[in-house]
Amino acid sequence: MLTREQNDLLTRTGADTAMGQYFRRFWQPVALAEELSVPDGPPIRVQVMGEALVAFRDSEGRIGLLEDRCPHRGAALFYGRNEDCGLRCVYHGWKFDVTGKAVDLPNVPPGARHHDTVRVQAYPTREYGDIVWAYMGPEGEDLPEVPGLEFGLVSGPRRYVMKQRLECNWVQAMEGDLDTSHFSFLHMPAPSLETVENKDVNSPNRHLEWMRRDGRPKFDLLDHEVGFVAGGARATDDDDTLYWRMTQFMLPAHGTGPATVPGETYYGMTLVPTTDEGCWMYCYAWNPERDLLAWELEKFKEGHGIIAEIDDDYMPVRNRANDYGIDRGVQQTQTYTGIKGTAEQDIMIQQSQGLVVDRTAETLTATDAAIVRFRRLVMGQAEALARDGVEPAAPRAHEAYRTRPGSWVASADKELEAVLEERFGHPRGHVPG
Repeated sequence: MLTREQNDLLTRTGADTAMGQYFRRFWQPVALAEELSVPDGPPIRVQVMGEALVAFRDSEGRIGLLEDRCPHRGAALFYGRNEDCGLRCVYHGWKFDVTGKAVDLPNVPPGARHHDTVRVQAYPTREYGDIVWAYMGPEGEDLPEVPGLEFGLVSGPRRYVMKQRLECNWVQAMEGDLDTSHFSFLHMPAPSLETVENKDVNSPNRHLEWMRRDGRPKFDLLDHEVGFVAGGARATDDDDTLYWRMTQFMLPAHGTGPATVPGETYYGMTLVPTTDEGCWMYCYAWNPERDLLAWELEKFKEGHGIIAEIDDDYMPVRNRANDYGIDRGVQQTQTYTGIKGTAEQDIMIQQSQGLVVDRTAETLTATDAAIVRFRRLVMGQAEALARDGVEPAAPRAHEAYRTRPGSWVASADKELEAVLEERFGHPRGHVPG
């Protein structure tokens, strides 16, 4: 368990907090490119770590991310006119470019110093993998690169990108991703149901049966340059083999799905806090070997794996307001939860913990090893930055973010490092450059 002070350190990301300053050393996703698809199109509201911002794409296709407050009289720039390479406040016509510089102050006399000094807070942006990223850390020209996650390196037809709104603190979703043991319960068919027998070790039904039978996987953790890889090993039908599910955690809040077998599509996600009581979960599916198929894309739109079915505002269709569509009859006869969708089951359980979990009252077990490692890592680095000014190294190691997760059946005498080498050709699951 954590003390109250430690829990606050872990979960609070405002600009005046240690974790907030730590997060601001990394590029953060702030919008999907599809939300800003048209030059001079409508601006959108953006909220990141408690900051109210506005994003727009200017006449030349550049994306600006500005404080949503005109420095004249405090009017919201969200209502402004996006025109001729700038966003113009409709109150008195003050206009700002993507750098935050005032480029037109029509009610200010010519020659007044305001024309040279007036600015609005602006953050640098980049587009990568159909996502708009922003850097909210210290100003300067020597910015780190956007993390080189593999989904952004494959061609457009080989990836699918979306986002979904979560009504809880970001840590709950991150810890849920790292907790592979819950799959033996939360996502299972009802205990009374029999799974289909299939002797193929890569059969999803066979994997499901192994997970159902073994709710106490053996965990192993291996650190790497930008985080760690967590492996959970379960018993199979053969005493000589183990079924491994391997998840990548990358600083500060990138995670992956652990179930992919060779040839299948990979899944990952990036969390960004909006406030301390909510976050966006950016999800991506990618296949480095082929274009995604029509049936896969349709499946994603309907909700699949970590991807929930969402409405036009990116809110999961099954959410807290409608009790996630729980069907008690289905819960009794078909599935553990009675809730449709793996993502929705995750969202339900994470949000059921409260807006911010009280970790002073928890009771951890050996299957929470990855969660403990995650907490120590991010809290330790956030404290080192706040206390001693030690800048995190991960933002400067953008190529090290090119990792893969997945599952594998390996000889029972092999440790995680050997399993990773066998599955991915690298002892940490990194993808060759």
